[in-house]
Amino acid sequence: MASSFRDQLDCSICLVTYTDPVMLRCGHNFCRLCIGRVLDTQEGSGFYSCPECREKFQERPALMRNIILCNLMENILLTPPTPTETGICCTYCVDSAVPAVRSCLHCEASLCDKHLRAHSKSPEHVLSEPSTSLEKRKCSVHKKILEYYCTEDAACICVSCRLDGEHQGHQVEMLDEASEKKKKKLRNVLQKLMTKRDETKERVQSVEERRRKAQEKAEGEAERVTVLFTNIRRRLDDLEKRILSEISREEDKMSLLFSALIQQLEIKKDELSRKMRHIEELCNMADPLTVFLEPNTGDLCDPEEGGGDEDTGGHDRQPHDVDVLDVTVISDTFRTLCDIISGIRSRIYGEGPADILLDINTAGDYILISDDLKTATWTEEKQNHPETAERFQDYDQVMSSRRFSSGRHYWDVEISRTDEWMVGMCYPSIDRRGRQSGIGYNNKSWGVRKRYNQYIVTHDNKYIWLPDNISSDRFRICLDYEAGQLSFYELCDPIRHLHTFTATFTEPLHAVLYVWDGSINILRGGSNWEIV
Repeated sequence: MASSFRDQLDCSICLVTYTDPVMLRCGHNFCRLCIGRVLDTQEGSGFYSCPECREKFQERPALMRNIILCNLMENILLTPPTPTETGICCTYCVDSAVPAVRSCLHCEASLCDKHLRAHSKSPEHVLSEPSTSLEKRKCSVHKKILEYYCTEDAACICVSCRLDGEHQGHQVEMLDEASEKKKKKLRNVLQKLMTKRDETKERVQSVEERRRKAQEKAEGEAERVTVLFTNIRRRLDDLEKRILSEISREEDKMSLLFSALIQQLEIKKDELSRKMRHIEELCNMADPLTVFLEPNTGDLCDPEEGGGDEDTGGHDRQPHDVDVLDVTVISDTFRTLCDIISGIRSRIYGEGPADILLDINTAGDYILISDDLKTATWTEEKQNHPETAERFQDYDQVMSSRRFSSGRHYWDVEISRTDEWMVGMCYPSIDRRGRQSGIGYNNKSWGVRKRYNQYIVTHDNKYIWLPDNISSDRFRICLDYEAGQLSFYELCDPIRHLHTFTATFTEPLHAVLYVWDGSINILRGGSNWEIV
């Protein structure tokens, strides 16, 4: 029964007891780290699904901490098992399975309450917690009970091992005393782990809260953009209708104008045809006198002598052009739209144009990135970051998520508790494996470095030694991309120039830093480094 109950507390992914259990909307529980890795593998597939019931989610499901299960796990882990939970039965109760409360190392038998009261009280009968491996509690050489702990060999020994065996003359302790000392150390380790776990939980909650706020801001911005585009479409539709209506009215007006002009020209054409026939008749007359005596010949003038177009009333002019499309409204609208969209990211994530944030996907396995993505700290414990092509494998380095492909920019850093560090800038095509992936060990990165109290600037495996009187822990990196200059300064009073690299940059540049046994904090950045 107890075994079955404990089986219910195992994660179906890693098959061991839950660690920080979280719950999906479908009700199934998993270790936070386990389900996080599963959801990461489902990125880009179009949907997410529960590993237990296969229920699908269109968006990445939120991981809700199962507080009841977390408290239950803590109680189980901190509470020693009761006798009934051991599953060990009394050796002498053959008719029924009675839970054992103690085991005798001398008899190599387990005893219930009834048989324990009748058991021998002589010193050689040593009682212990119920166990199924009683033979392991005896010396494999002398077959005697293990009573001592050899501190020199870190081994449990019997009295014969101590007096006559290979442990003779060694420093030994009673097994109970040594056990208590080890338990004390383990309790201290446990307390530290619990404290660290609580701190990690608080960080998780903090990051989840930030993610929730970012999602809320994103939803608000999405709704705002939707309203904006709806308004733009409405205004464009209205503008299209108005312009089409103007074109239609202009077409009707010009059609009437052309109709009147055609009618007048037809009248003129008929008049000219009549005059042509009259002239042809005069030209065919044989009597010269008759030509001059014929009435109505005075109005037969040369058509080029008398403005033959007066009677058109000026209607033969070309119709005026249709009004030019006024695009001011459209231009203003789209300019406003671009301003709004360019500010969405900063309003959601708090990242201004001068901010430099660290890209956790590039951080080495022994680099811990702060929640605000501005501090990199070296840690002895491997962080087990997900494997990505962007991650540095052989150096404790991390790059910035922002890159610079134009303009003048600067960023300040502060170094704490370390005598070995590097800061600088690199191309995104820098190697992520091998010695050539280090800052300055290639032609794709530039940096300033401190090691063994010596300062150097380095690029393409070439080194320039800096003065030894550098005392500040704060430095400034300045970039003029178009001018091809990357400069390093010590932030002392006054600010001191250390070195300037000159190059023709062919790729965007990322901030990059390396730290060992300490931390580096990005203080601020800006888009005008002439303030130095």
